[in-house]
Amino acid sequence: MAINVATFIEREIKLSFPSTASAREAVSSLGASSVRARRLQNDKLLDWPDGRLQKRQCVLRVREDINSAWLTFKGPPKISEVKAREEFETLIDNAALLLIILERLGLNVWFHYQKYREEFEHNDVIIAIDETPIGTFLELEGNESNILETVQAMGRTREEYVLDSYRSLFVKNRSKRNLNIKHMLFITKS
Repeated sequence: MAINVATFIEREIKLSFPSTASAREAVSSLGASSVRARRLQNDKLLDWPDGRLQKRQCVLRVREDINSAWLTFKGPPKISEVKAREEFETLIDNAALLLIILERLGLNVWFHYQKYREEFEHNDVIIAIDETPIGTFLELEGNESNILETVQAMGRTREEYVLDSYRSLFVKNRSKRNLNIKHMLFITKS
């Protein structure tokens, strides 16, 4: 039985904002429509001990959201003005069980990061306000021309594009602040 799977190229950029309020103001200025309410996302990146996915610049991620979980594979980045890469994603029923299965297959969680995400839509672009332990970002995902138009409508320029992953941004932030932490998590008081 043949399975028809369409190839999907994810195209996105991030923009850094000094605060969540300023990010909300930018989204509001567009007249964007709310798509999903603010919620905590837990993302875990997996790889084999030899780092073969990282060496190929690929990502295998399990994302847990308030009422859902996703398994995502991202291929290596493609040359583009925005961050572009092949992406396959599927809804999963039980993230904890899937993580056990993946670990039994020899994969390990090598990076765990969290963010509060709220999503909007404007001009066929999904705009996510991401509140992370290292700052606030807007992530814009859609086709390249609509992303560029949306960025321009916000009064931002191509020089302000952030094409790094949250992992790369975390590593830079950790180094800059001379921190010895492995994961990008919110500090909670017990």
